[in-house]
Amino acid sequence: MPYKPARALRCALLLMLLFLLPGCQPEEAVPPAGAIEPAATLPPTSQPATVPPAITDTPVVPTLAEPQVVINTPTPVPTVATAEPTAIATLTIPGLIGPQFPDDVNPLTGEQVSDPSVLQRRPLAIKISNYPPEVRPQSGINNADLIFEHYAEGGVTRFTAIFYSQDADPVGSIRSGRLIDLEIPVMYDAAFGYSGSSGPVRQMFRESSFFERIVSPDFAHGGYYRVEDPNKAVEHTLFTNTYNLRYILDERGQNRPPEFQNGMTFREEPFGQGTPAGSIELQYTATSAYWQYISGRYWRWTDGTLHTDANTGTQLNFRNVIVLGANHVDTDILENLIGGGSYSIQIQIWGEGPVSIFRDGLRFDGHWRRENPQDMLTFYDLDGNPLPLGPGNSFIQLVPLGFTGLYTTP
Repeated sequence: MPYKPARALRCALLLMLLFLLPGCQPEEAVPPAGAIEPAATLPPTSQPATVPPAITDTPVVPTLAEPQVVINTPTPVPTVATAEPTAIATLTIPGLIGPQFPDDVNPLTGEQVSDPSVLQRRPLAIKISNYPPEVRPQSGINNADLIFEHYAEGGVTRFTAIFYSQDADPVGSIRSGRLIDLEIPVMYDAAFGYSGSSGPVRQMFRESSFFERIVSPDFAHGGYYRVEDPNKAVEHTLFTNTYNLRYILDERGQNRPPEFQNGMTFREEPFGQGTPAGSIELQYTATSAYWQYISGRYWRWTDGTLHTDANTGTQLNFRNVIVLGANHVDTDILENLIGGGSYSIQIQIWGEGPVSIFRDGLRFDGHWRRENPQDMLTFYDLDGNPLPLGPGNSFIQLVPLGFTGLYTTP
């Protein structure tokens, strides 16, 4: 049977008479259209010396008449055959890493680790702010194996970062959970660290299958602390670290090795030629992300400004950037009363949908698939063959189906 949302989510949404809204109001005050941060500064000497110019009011791809769409699929495919992934998993492809891994290879990155004991810990999914601009630079995000960026409300975005093979101290600032976070911890058998949620979403977390792995002030848990800053509102001053959260999991007997139901695939060299993609820009409603391929990795700017990790001062850089299209449904779950009210968005990352994977300066289009709640997202080309990632960390940009804000240049 195809995967459906968790029972608690279905029941809660049914009781609240889920319906499509004409739009969402901003969660917080957002910049006017076209507003751009000051020009980016050059990265420190530990980073690539050659950098692209900052994003300006001039489109980064003036040669394109229209923005590129990931794949304009009108709705997510509701059913997925179960035999195909099983058959793919048994294929022997030269150089392919996964979907089964040796004990010293991280299944979330495809990389060998120097200390295999780090893979005997539970992954941590941690909610991190990305708006307003004053919350940047955030702390610890370059240490994550995976990061999901998704719409919150009002056109702004938020991160859920997965820490498995590496630790980080501090991590933050920590923000409130969303409906998407009913899915991500289940996919990676992870614990979940966050602070704050609306009443209905909090109840869904309480009734979730991973409630014993949640560490949150919402439920009077410790592990968090404030770093006061006169330039930031109090909701942007909460931090944690991976050591605190794992200590609490140890006390509960929950810091166990994850049980991954399936696996991604990796390969040093991609299959096929791909389409040259030296730069990527994603124009969300109230923010933008820009990636430039330099020396084997994609390096990030946000709203025209160099995006760094506050712990090290190093620019955010990832081996893979994954632009993943999923059905976005507005709900009647009220998140706050700012600007007349902001409502939760259900991002339906189940079934299958379109994906564009950017690696090695190239773009590869295909499909993502997730059949069951415990399945992590896996990727296939347009012929149904594995679409491997480059070994290393990945940044997943979640966008609505038919998204028209993706621009690339060779």
